[in-house]
Amino acid sequence: MSSTDDRSGTGVLDERNHGEPELNRVMGPRLLLLFIVGDILGTGVYALTGAVAGEVGGAAWAPFLVAFVIATITAFSYLELVTKYPQAAGAALYTHKAFGIHFVTFLVAFAVMCSGITSASTASNAFAGFLRDGLGTDWVAGSTPLLLIALGFMALVAAINFRGVGESVKANVVLTMVELSGLLLIIFIGLYAVTQGKADFSRAVVFDSPSDKSTFFAITAATSLAFFAMVGFEDSVNMAEETKDPVRDFPRVMLTGLGITGLIYVLVSITAVALVPVGELANPDNESALTQVVAAGAPNFPFDKVFPFIGMFAVANSALINMLMASRLLYGMAKQEVLPPVLGRVHRSRRTPWVAILFTTAISFGLIYFVSTQSDSEIIAALGGTTALLLLGVFTIVNICVLVLRKNPIDRKHFVAPTALPVIGALLCAFMVGPWTGRDTIQYRIAGWLLAIGVVLWALTWIANRFFFAKKTYMRDPEELEDPDHAHH
Repeated sequence: MSSTDDRSGTGVLDERNHGEPELNRVMGPRLLLLFIVGDILGTGVYALTGAVAGEVGGAAWAPFLVAFVIATITAFSYLELVTKYPQAAGAALYTHKAFGIHFVTFLVAFAVMCSGITSASTASNAFAGFLRDGLGTDWVAGSTPLLLIALGFMALVAAINFRGVGESVKANVVLTMVELSGLLLIIFIGLYAVTQGKADFSRAVVFDSPSDKSTFFAITAATSLAFFAMVGFEDSVNMAEETKDPVRDFPRVMLTGLGITGLIYVLVSITAVALVPVGELANPDNESALTQVVAAGAPNFPFDKVFPFIGMFAVANSALINMLMASRLLYGMAKQEVLPPVLGRVHRSRRTPWVAILFTTAISFGLIYFVSTQSDSEIIAALGGTTALLLLGVFTIVNICVLVLRKNPIDRKHFVAPTALPVIGALLCAFMVGPWTGRDTIQYRIAGWLLAIGVVLWALTWIANRFFFAKKTYMRDPEELEDPDHAHH
């Protein structure tokens, strides 16, 4: 076993397994594609269509298109890094290798982890709401039945996660097919409405901002909201150690997945404004935007009874994939000794990071309880917007990491992004983080509190690691201290 001491002063530690078994490589190109598509599709598109239309009018497709472009540019950076370093931990690992500063690495890891857990917790509350709508009960927001359903659902997600990534990804396949069918149904209904003369596509080119913003800033504000619907592609890099051939598969699969979801989003948003006036789509007192779309395009179809169950599958998929990502992120960081090694423990028979799964599930329980009294729209605006805000900050850093790490070439073939793309990506993502985008200030407050908690946890982890290292040095055999090479055998 090699030594674990970091004597370089860079903060970059040797990669080791601590005698733990490796993760199980079960994901081929098809499962990886479904993972990426299923992660991007989900809570966002089912909840955001009306809100985005309310910002820009009939041109609701434009913010989704801009969000798709920003996400794709950043995806090129992720592709270079994941094929160069095909290991779990994603953005946090790249930051660690680029800068070697534990504080920065920890904040990136914490931001990504929080974005996944917050998104999953939001999805679990939405799952409870959809179940209530599907059953036709009168449970009000904050009621005990809704809270228990949300907590029980998250416990089920944890159980699937623990059983193994093979089972988790297979469940993802089923859930992805269901949520994809719901969105394709909307597109087909739009085509059917055209043949019946019910669609008015001229509305899709009408720009109208209720706050009298210029076109540029209105689209920017709507894009900051729509971006929540595009995030998810970055989660897949945390599954690199469970992908059969990450260097070969990731480039074509990730870009294909982004292209599929981007096309679906644009078609759904165009269909929505063509069938339902923007004022009705954006009215919070009406049914969900997509429910209104299908009711207008196919009034004889009982979508109001079917939609809640499709929505349940959609948000369940988001929760499962986000909790998979969060636990693998913690596992990867534990291997790098940025987080306590206990989080890197792998179950001997299931070969899953069981301690990390328990840790992320416990945090999600706290978040579910905290937001259980809010309405669905408030949760999307606050937590969904915060998720996008945190990830845009992380994407800014990842785009910079690509350029920094090119100073450290590796003797192996890997994907290389055109140099202009990381530069453009860093500038665009940094711009989208700023308050000039018009995002709600509550998102900055939530993100600020989360990062403040991260600073406290980093300090505690740093102190614990320093104490352990000092104690380990003190207890070493004098022979080892005199002969450093002896300590490596």
